[in-house]
Amino acid sequence: MHAEGLSVHYRSVAALKDVSLEIQAGDITALVGPSGCGKSSFLCCINRLTDLTEGCCVSGHLAVGGESVFARELDTMSLRRQVGMICQRPNPFPLSIWRNLELPLQEHGVKDRTERAQRIEQALKDVGLWGEVKDRLQGSALSLSGGQQQRLCIARALVLKPEVLLLDEPCSALDPISSGVVEEYVANLRGTCTIVIVTHNLAQARRIADQTAVFWTRNGHGYLLESGSAEQVFENPQNPLTAAYVKGLRG
Repeated sequence: MHAEGLSVHYRSVAALKDVSLEIQAGDITALVGPSGCGKSSFLCCINRLTDLTEGCCVSGHLAVGGESVFARELDTMSLRRQVGMICQRPNPFPLSIWRNLELPLQEHGVKDRTERAQRIEQALKDVGLWGEVKDRLQGSALSLSGGQQQRLCIARALVLKPEVLLLDEPCSALDPISSGVVEEYVANLRGTCTIVIVTHNLAQARRIADQTAVFWTRNGHGYLLESGSAEQVFENPQNPLTAAYVKGLRG
């Protein structure tokens, strides 16, 4: 995935300016930085969720798998199948656990029931839920705990076999134990798809990320301050602001 000169405006207000960033396939890349520095705006560009925000204007270049996500002929439904999104708060459909995963498969043309069943079971196993819910698959997804609901939402994205998985502070609404479980299963997905995670938890970023990008604010808009391997950013940052931030002195 490659961004070059990416900028995001909401009407006349710049949220993000001139971001250039290379994200390696199969890696976990953590986007960190203080609130309001454009991390979530960058994330939403990747699968064109910015299209759903009135007055939002995006410029620059962004490619996934070598193809521009801003091309006019691009099928956004196909893009969002390839690039799954997990939000801060778990948002399961008010349907059964099984139906939460079956519905997106049907919507994306998977007609064979056996294939659907196999993919649903595998996705639930990938996030460690199969053993917990296999005997109540027809029960309401809303009856699950917060951590289970978030893992179900991750499974709902994984069932479509995405190339990229975007996570916007996926643990921020969870208790520490549930957060640790979700984090563990996100880390276990390394190499199966490209993961980009926004987090304010620097310890979490240090634990699971291969690459880290530090966003910052200047004159009211977000920009990319520094990026590199997680080890380099946390142990040998090149920018004094980054050094102060990872030590808890700024931000």
